[in-house]
Amino acid sequence: MSTRDLYTTAPPALSWQVPATGAARFSWEYEEGRERLLALYQKGKDKQWDGATRIDWDLEVDPYDPLGTPDEVLTLHGTRHWAKMTEKDKGDLRRHYASWQFSQFLHGEQGAMICAARIVESVPDLDAKFYSATQTMDEARHAEIYGRFLHDKIGMLYPINDNLKGLLDDTLRDSRWDMPYLGMQVLIEGLALAAFGMIRDTTDKPLPKQILAYVMQDEARHVAFGRMALRDYYQQLSDAELREREEFVIEGCYLMRDRLRGVEVLENFGIPRKEAEELSEQSEFLHLFRKLLFSRIVPCVKDIGLWGERLQKAYLDMGVFDLGDSNLDLLMTQDEEIAEALDRERFAAEERERVAEVAEAIAEGETIP
Repeated sequence: MSTRDLYTTAPPALSWQVPATGAARFSWEYEEGRERLLALYQKGKDKQWDGATRIDWDLEVDPYDPLGTPDEVLTLHGTRHWAKMTEKDKGDLRRHYASWQFSQFLHGEQGAMICAARIVESVPDLDAKFYSATQTMDEARHAEIYGRFLHDKIGMLYPINDNLKGLLDDTLRDSRWDMPYLGMQVLIEGLALAAFGMIRDTTDKPLPKQILAYVMQDEARHVAFGRMALRDYYQQLSDAELREREEFVIEGCYLMRDRLRGVEVLENFGIPRKEAEELSEQSEFLHLFRKLLFSRIVPCVKDIGLWGERLQKAYLDMGVFDLGDSNLDLLMTQDEEIAEALDRERFAAEERERVAEVAEAIAEGETIP
């Protein structure tokens, strides 16, 4: 079945062209490189994995409750609309919200793949090109996995959200080589990590938990890469150049904050857009969700040296300024540990099953005369 058949609203075209700008840069220095980046490149090679085998795709998923999260997180919960909904309606709503969330993850991962490829092309240093090449493969794997989950387990997709599309467009059109880093590694990846983590830590369904934990293990490396490269480069920029990057961050953060409302879902349930926006803004869960979503972005932006007055005021306006002092390294370490613990738990259980099967076969053999 074509993906077009699964979209809630089919996009006008099945491709989107963004004019490429900027120069492709070659480096003839093949020996020297920054130790931290080369170590991250080695880790990127060591940590490659196959989404077709590491994830247990045989796990069943109820498309009408794919995440198992409480209904209280749904924008319509407790409203007059919720009171009129049947159990079937509520199941449909859960399916649409999960489809919307994972569709944006999917579109974002394709954007990350293209941005990583752009970094390979445009970044001047070979060590950064090496690492970006591993990230391009990571992002391809993530898009593959999210696409498979949506096609095979939920059976429904949403088009790319306009604000996410706008940020990707701004990121890819900019000719400066550092902008794919800033737009993707810091803003989109940082936001995605927090969104992935919230679902990973609240879902009681094993398949989405596996997918999110393993994807986050990769993403922790990607954010570390962006921090290393941009911190080094931004130390060399003038105040005017730094202000230009801060303006980009401010605009991008407002776009990403406004992207998170899921108004498209409510519109598909017959709620007019203005009312859908009002209901979303009244949601207590959405306010909490928004703040947590910036838990990875704000400390990263501060760490790479973008912390001017206007940017600080914007974060105060968003209510996320205090996140600047969050321990980003600790969050990333936890992402790695959760994925490794999940592997140990899964594979230990599989080993126990194999041992039990062997013991059972031996016992049966001993009873045969």
